[in-house]
Amino acid sequence: MRLDKYLCDGLGITRKQATKLLKSGDVTLDGAKVKSGAVKVSSQSEVMWEDRAIVLRGPRYLMMNKPTGFVCSHEDGFNHTVFVLLDEVRYDDLHFAGRLDVDTTGLLLITDDGKWSHRITSPKHKCDKTYRVWLADPVQEEYANAFQQGILLRNEKEPTLPAELEIISDNEVLLTIHEGKYHQVKRMFAALGNRVEALHRERIGQIVLDETLEPGEYRDLSPQEIESIFSK
Repeated sequence: MRLDKYLCDGLGITRKQATKLLKSGDVTLDGAKVKSGAVKVSSQSEVMWEDRAIVLRGPRYLMMNKPTGFVCSHEDGFNHTVFVLLDEVRYDDLHFAGRLDVDTTGLLLITDDGKWSHRITSPKHKCDKTYRVWLADPVQEEYANAFQQGILLRNEKEPTLPAELEIISDNEVLLTIHEGKYHQVKRMFAALGNRVEALHRERIGQIVLDETLEPGEYRDLSPQEIESIFSK
């Protein structure tokens, strides 16, 4: 591969921008400064720019502990987007495998593999999602049965799929749903006359939020976590 093409793919820049970087003298190939984009890069070559290794990556699979106040979007006129928390090249290629609201925290999966994310978001695959929910009013005894039977949401023709409710305390529950309707968890509790005060996603499928990640931190998924999406 030509060096200029390698820079384009590794940094997500145009051929013109790659040529400009090379002319600056800040790009090295195997320790030597190179200004020609025509130089060939082998699979064993080490390409550096401003002392940063440029590595061509395959599909990316990231887990983030999303903090409150950030939106799952590339652009937003009012709030910061999750992408400002990422130290990734070519972040325009990334998308979310299941968005979270601006005020919802927890497990957020980010990828550039559309087939993989489709397994999570497509209704036909019924991918489980578990949320920790804090409610304004105490949990009522009939909630568990209501979630198991399915709840008809406003402006919906069919009730939700059966969901599992685990009571943690008077105002805290764990809820596992098997679909991903718009604002579904909040709407389900609203239909029961309650209000969600805080919402935190802990699990998607078999992928559980890494407890070592502070809000705003992220890491690559392990091969086992990536493959788990196809195991169902």
